[in-house]
Amino acid sequence: MEDQTRDPTTSERKATTLSRREVLVGVGALGVGAVGAGILGSCQSPSAPVAPAASAAPAAPASQAAAKAPQSLDMKMVGFNDLQSRSSYQPTILKYPNGRYILFVGHHTLDVDPVTKAALPSRNPLTGKDEENGTSLIDVTDPANPKTLFHIPVADGKGGGAQMVRAVDGNGLPAKDGKVYMLRSYHSAAHEVWDVTDPSNPKGVRTVRDGNPLVGAQTGAPGALATTHKSWWEPDTGIAYVVGSRGSDKDAGWRTGHHIMVYDLSNPAQPKFLRDWALDGQQPGGKIPPYFKEVPNIHGPISTGPAGNRIYMAYGTGENGVMQIVDRAKLLSSAPTDYTSAEVGRWVMNPDNGGHTSFPLGKMTVPDRVIDTGNQKAAERDIVVVVSEATQHFGDEPRHVTTFVDVTTEGRPQSIATFQVLASSGGSGEANFIDRGGRFGPHATNEEMGPPFYKKVVFVSYFNAGLRAIDVRDPYNPKEVAYFIPEITQATDKRVGKLKGQENVARQVIQTNNVATDDRGYIYIVDRANTGMHVLQLQGKAAEIIGK
Repeated sequence: MEDQTRDPTTSERKATTLSRREVLVGVGALGVGAVGAGILGSCQSPSAPVAPAASAAPAAPASQAAAKAPQSLDMKMVGFNDLQSRSSYQPTILKYPNGRYILFVGHHTLDVDPVTKAALPSRNPLTGKDEENGTSLIDVTDPANPKTLFHIPVADGKGGGAQMVRAVDGNGLPAKDGKVYMLRSYHSAAHEVWDVTDPSNPKGVRTVRDGNPLVGAQTGAPGALATTHKSWWEPDTGIAYVVGSRGSDKDAGWRTGHHIMVYDLSNPAQPKFLRDWALDGQQPGGKIPPYFKEVPNIHGPISTGPAGNRIYMAYGTGENGVMQIVDRAKLLSSAPTDYTSAEVGRWVMNPDNGGHTSFPLGKMTVPDRVIDTGNQKAAERDIVVVVSEATQHFGDEPRHVTTFVDVTTEGRPQSIATFQVLASSGGSGEANFIDRGGRFGPHATNEEMGPPFYKKVVFVSYFNAGLRAIDVRDPYNPKEVAYFIPEITQATDKRVGKLKGQENVARQVIQTNNVATDDRGYIYIVDRANTGMHVLQLQGKAAEIIGK
């Protein structure tokens, strides 16, 4: 398999490039519908059950073939990296003190070939060895030439996987030690801290390998976590909201699912556990809230730090969702058994939608309410963008939407607008987004709260509909201004589901998973179907928005 970082300026892979599956079982395996990592699970289930072999289907019609081509509006591709054909979840971008830009990419667990049941090879050209999935470090200082610097595998014998990744500059932490640190999940069993000051030579700080992880243990070993997921690490205080569940939680009386373990990582080498946090009712002795059959578990938090003094918590992922507003200072100062006083508000979603991401836009001036009477109360509102994740293939689920929520009065949040992409906008016939296969619907927003995009453009990853750019300057009237759907390559994995009464129909389809942005105006998307990472940039009228 070629290392595409050697020729990153081309927008296509060379015709001789082989996917991991083709290396193993030959091109013929593609015809029977192999499945990749996390085919039917939500992002919380990176290693989902393997589907049966797909039915041999007739050749795709011309409309389906056309859907495989790249599609875009006012967004262009600047650079590409194949990420060694690893299924990818979360990209995190960090500007180093020396001006370098490093992208950290968390990968799903390496799956098996559903036809042969053999492990899929995952060759790292930097080492010349097959490695279980972990975390990739990509130099994107030159966005047209993204270069893979290192891949840190999770060598647990179970396919690895390190979906979640955050990075902070140690100079911003109280320690001010001149180092750069990375926090990542270790499969579903632990969370680790790495020294990535030299991104070409990461060093363990608190790792499973060294027997001293932040929390958890080797997969299957005593002390291992039962789950891990998407954490948040404040870059100035070092407070980390680590998402997962302990293997001992059930015996201790916790209800099923992740919760938050709060750590002080101001000195990453000497972590201090502060407390647990969850939606009231999940903790031992808690009661299920009204209108719920189960207590929604946390997907991920976003903190505004000491200045904003708020943490926005998304619960439920794709159903039975809640967006919770938490007073940060009270969370850190209240008793560890107190799961109520720090909450200042919650928005309960309808049962068909969940909270995957709750991205605060903060106080915004609503253009239509700017009038000359001086009544600014009408013009300024506090807004949070909440995304519900689509999790099923061929649209086998209720519609998921992105909702703009007014939290000006925190105790009574109110939805004010929604954004969605219509399935029919993909085209007619099997170019329709639902019929293209795989997941169709929202997944996550970008999470960066700085220029040039903040409070102007929000990006939402949309699985087979690629990346969508939304003008949010008037949060009551969000409007799509650009989009980009990557080209399917030979490495793009297939997704299997039920279409028009036929079981196990396979489609090779883009599955844009998560998105990150930087202060230069570049956008980074990764694909859970092994297609790689694309560096994008707004053009035309969409680019004019961030220039104002």
